[in-house]
Amino acid sequence: MCAIIFFNQFGFGAVVPVLPLYAKSFDVSISAIGATIAVFGAARFLSAVPAGQMADRVGRRPALALGGVVGVLGNFWSGYSGTFTEFMLARFIAGLGGGIVLTVGVVVLADISTPERRGRMMAIYQGCFLFAVGVGPYPGGLLAEHYGLAMPFLANAAAAALVGVIAWFAVPETRDFAAHRDGTALRPIALPLKEQMSVMFGKTGFMLVCLMGFTHATVRTGGLFNVVPLVASGGMGLSAGQIGSGFALGSLFGLAATYPAGMVADRFGRKPLIVYAGVLTGVSFFGFWYATAYPSFLVACVVWGIASAVTGAAPSAYAADNAPPGMNATAMSIYRALSDAGYVVGPIGLGLLCDLQGADAALIFCAVAISVNALAFGRYAPESYRRR
Repeated sequence: MCAIIFFNQFGFGAVVPVLPLYAKSFDVSISAIGATIAVFGAARFLSAVPAGQMADRVGRRPALALGGVVGVLGNFWSGYSGTFTEFMLARFIAGLGGGIVLTVGVVVLADISTPERRGRMMAIYQGCFLFAVGVGPYPGGLLAEHYGLAMPFLANAAAAALVGVIAWFAVPETRDFAAHRDGTALRPIALPLKEQMSVMFGKTGFMLVCLMGFTHATVRTGGLFNVVPLVASGGMGLSAGQIGSGFALGSLFGLAATYPAGMVADRFGRKPLIVYAGVLTGVSFFGFWYATAYPSFLVACVVWGIASAVTGAAPSAYAADNAPPGMNATAMSIYRALSDAGYVVGPIGLGLLCDLQGADAALIFCAVAISVNALAFGRYAPESYRRR
């Protein structure tokens, strides 16, 4: 599963520094550039709950493999799009594939983990996720500089193919893993989807962690992936390679913090990490707003990378802690769907804010929004697990 998420996010990371530039080549506005990210997020949002249901009905392994195949089609088409409309359709298909892989991936992690070790297992998995999406922009930027803006999308298609191959030939089926691990002959009887969703929506802590996931996705896709590259290239004169190397540097620091964060989540609880990481994310966006040259840009990238690493494990573990027996797929797919809604709102909303008020206003909004939500989570969300 770590290999799958690495290749899935490495390919996605490779297109991060060039996506706004590639979309800009069609001579569209900043808000339209944001729409290319939003349509990817819309596909992930729409695929999350169906992916969870598919994982319950046909199994985790076939669902993961299907996600890889769909990702190949969408990313290959992205690299050969002739018009902006065609490019938007291709990004939507790529988002469907990526969304299936991401949703079923966290379902598998919920299947094979226990509360006592869930923080560390999620940390390792999310560490691979964040490291790949962080280091991917560096080779993606180099490919764009030497071979053209379309090449990173073709590299992403190759990475999606690896995801499908690993899923089909190497991943065991985990749908009944928890029942066999606990010595139960049969799987827990599953409620209808509507009743499962009603149960999950009634949990205050679960809904608040979904709100945190939504806010993180909003500032990540709308702020980091859309506004920051444009500010860095336009305001600071940085190249795609320099922007990618900054994101990669941040991911290296984040990788070092990932497993310790998982240990803290298992020992002291998920809630403190969720709060502190949200506030630290806000600090990083203030850093991007303040940065005027490459060194200060790198500092902001490092702060962002550490915050993202700490954020990665605890919210997913918190969401999985709240899943009743037999409802891992539903709980985690709802968490992914509500989180991925930020991929729709963020790029479009922050793109419009950029068009109307400028990039500085968008960066400050990101910093304030994530910090306020983190403090609200600290005030109202109950702790889901603490070692006794």
